[in-house]
Amino acid sequence: MNGREQTRGGCGASRNCKRCGTNDAFNIAFGYSFEPTVSSPFQSLSSDLTCTMNLGQQPPTAKLVYAIAGGTEHSNRYGPENILLDRPEDASSRWSTAYQTPRVKQFILLRLEYLSIIKTITFGKYHKQHPCNMKEFKVYVGMTEDRMMEALNGGLKNDSFPEAFPLKHTNSSGLCFPARFVKIVPLSAHGQSFHTSIWYVSLAGIADQCYVEEVRIRYEEHLESVTLRRILKHLRQRRLLTPYQSLLSRVNVQFEHPLISSLYEQLVIKGSFSSLKDVVDSISREGLLDSYLYLSQPKAAWKRLHGSDPDGDRPSKRSAHAMCMDEDNGVVYLLGGWDGQENLDDFWAYDVNEDTWRLLSQNTSEERNGPGRRSCHKVVFDKRTGCIYVLGRMGDEEMSGQGDPNSSTPTAQQPGEAGSSPCSEFYRYHTRGLDVGKWDLLSFDTASAGGPPLIFDHQMAIDSEAQMIYVFGGRVVDQKSIKYSGLYSYNIRTNKWKMLQSVDSARSSHEVSIPPRSGHSMVLEPSSNTLIIFAGQREDKYLSDMYTYHIETGTVAEVFSDYTMDGGPKPCFTQRAVLDPDLREIYIFCGLSRQLPGNQIIIQAQAPHWVYRYPTALCSEKGKWTKLISVDPPAGVDAEEIQPKPRYAHQLAYDRRTKTVFMHGGNAGIRDSTPDGAEVNAEEGAVEEKEIRLDDFWSMQLQRPPRSEVARKVMFEIRKQQFREMCEDEPTVDALNFLRNEVSSVVDHSCPEEEDVFRSLLSHLVAQSPRVESVRDRTRQLAEEVPSVSLSLADIDDDMSATSPMDTTPSATPSLDPPSGAPLSWEQDPEEKCLKGDSVELPAERFKQRTEVLQRILTFINEEAKEPEDDLIHFMDGW
Repeated sequence: MNGREQTRGGCGASRNCKRCGTNDAFNIAFGYSFEPTVSSPFQSLSSDLTCTMNLGQQPPTAKLVYAIAGGTEHSNRYGPENILLDRPEDASSRWSTAYQTPRVKQFILLRLEYLSIIKTITFGKYHKQHPCNMKEFKVYVGMTEDRMMEALNGGLKNDSFPEAFPLKHTNSSGLCFPARFVKIVPLSAHGQSFHTSIWYVSLAGIADQCYVEEVRIRYEEHLESVTLRRILKHLRQRRLLTPYQSLLSRVNVQFEHPLISSLYEQLVIKGSFSSLKDVVDSISREGLLDSYLYLSQPKAAWKRLHGSDPDGDRPSKRSAHAMCMDEDNGVVYLLGGWDGQENLDDFWAYDVNEDTWRLLSQNTSEERNGPGRRSCHKVVFDKRTGCIYVLGRMGDEEMSGQGDPNSSTPTAQQPGEAGSSPCSEFYRYHTRGLDVGKWDLLSFDTASAGGPPLIFDHQMAIDSEAQMIYVFGGRVVDQKSIKYSGLYSYNIRTNKWKMLQSVDSARSSHEVSIPPRSGHSMVLEPSSNTLIIFAGQREDKYLSDMYTYHIETGTVAEVFSDYTMDGGPKPCFTQRAVLDPDLREIYIFCGLSRQLPGNQIIIQAQAPHWVYRYPTALCSEKGKWTKLISVDPPAGVDAEEIQPKPRYAHQLAYDRRTKTVFMHGGNAGIRDSTPDGAEVNAEEGAVEEKEIRLDDFWSMQLQRPPRSEVARKVMFEIRKQQFREMCEDEPTVDALNFLRNEVSSVVDHSCPEEEDVFRSLLSHLVAQSPRVESVRDRTRQLAEEVPSVSLSLADIDDDMSATSPMDTTPSATPSLDPPSGAPLSWEQDPEEKCLKGDSVELPAERFKQRTEVLQRILTFINEEAKEPEDDLIHFMDGW
């Protein structure tokens, strides 16, 4: 594949907070048809949304005023007040530590004028390299001097450029917190045996006092709630039910979902095993097990779509086209592309509900103000206005250096001419309203309006709520050299472009910035208002890094320098990605891969699709990569008939409502003589005619285990405990029959791990030493009746020898009296007697066993529906 052809195949596919999804999202994602009854398990996991959601739109970020509050000793005249002024030419305008050794803790303490939400810190520097420049450092923030948390652990370059860093200003629950004090702790200088110097410090964030006060109140309430819930958990686990109930009745805190409280009462207190099946079924119906389903391995269920228009026509074979979707009306739009011989300018609409294509325009170049033939362009759909925006191209004239006489694309000067500067046109198409079906030429040349130059293989994303479009990267159309474009925003309301990050700023490395690239992926995470950018190509190198750009603060964070090393896909070019903010997942499909510059280019044939799950909406933190496997094909059906073949330069659209990905076309590489299952060669220099372009159209939905599967796992945990208690309290025959009938029915015998656990349950019978012979006899008797319980005597002996002394001790055997002075007696609580309704005392060991079973069951339960995961006692560890 030559350079031209690779590029042809290489185009990439609210400010106000919203809750992170509802049960509708899960019902669709997991294939459920019943009505949802509770909100999504991720409703409370949104990031920095909690305050925004209830407080309205955040005030703008501004520079914060601070004063020097204190610090350790400083050297000579280099006092802390020097960092208040940015004087890079003045060698004495700095704060320097008094000691050269890093073993002495040294710091400078800043006090803000007002309590604020601190978002960024900027360090100014001397006008040239200096051995005293601070290298490694930490930053702590807090509302008081003695109550501070680490907000940044970073490092500075030894150069003259200022560096800005985002500061942590949300907690693990995604709640904003304010601060008044900032402590900067230098850890090392660039020069060995030199004092560490800080030249200038600037802070930025939100200082609006009404807003910050509301944030402070909500944050303090959150801390109170978290503390009380941990205390409640500690009391209940320690069998102190009377103070637990007393505290619970006096505070306005929801400790857990009522169904989980019912589970605790029936399992731990009453041991009412016969009623637990109904409780577990109710928990499942309420969606309280959905978090576990979300974390399970998804499978892709692909469906080939064969729809056409009334004449039987549909979009032809192509790559490097562009697609977007009107989710509200269920319409996918497709424009242009490259068919292997020429650029296309046909414009199609696909009706998802009717499974039909409709040709909107055979040649948009012949439409008034319509775009000319193009490939490697991008389109986005504005759901608020129903408009489609089109930007970028690699036109025929850009490749040949000659204009296309049939194209309506305005090209006052063509590339290749002396002093030429190709124009970057910007178009809008109306899908509804008075101007439905009409095109607008918004800009003859976006570069002259402050926007990007003519580019291809870039990416676009739209925030319809804020009426903003974001464009990043891509190759600049320039025959003289390889150039890349930066990051731009376009305000739809004002028709104004703004450069957010230039290519020169990225190369100068004076601050954390996104390296330039093309053929990458970019998605907008709407809850946190963050762009996520990853993969692509820069010069001869394929990339596997990931960056985030927080739009409100303009800060960049590197999430992965190489996500392949963290279990992610190989470095990739022209892969396609879509994001589902409800599920906090990014779906990545296919692409070209090359491990090292100069290596053979391949289309990945194995595991070309991936799911990336980002933690809450804190996109700057590392998430988890999972290979996306397809459902198993029916017997006798070729896998290629139920899933798309590997490809690149294809296009995607995504419907968040139905959780459906739509994929069309692309380039399948050179496959004439390629063995089945082998990776497809896409090497530069290959004969163009052998490349296969595709016109297939697919839909894909993820399948996850049904809720009933998780409910089965929960019941397995419950019946294991029930069997254990029967071994101690009931006749051996009854216990073995229960193992054969009730426990076996909730075991996945095809799973080796579960089968091993199931077989090991006999050790609870063997542990009762007075009954060993009867167990052996009964095992012989059941060997032919129950194959799943037919353990040999050698198996039983193995179980006896493998069982630890702790396991072989009958759990109901009274434990030794607690040592004198022990803080807990584990005796039955008076409140427990009331709940049980009988006088039979539950032994302490059995109470602990049941509590442990409950803890294992809670691993399946949604986070916001259960008690806190961490224990209060762990916060005291080491005190």
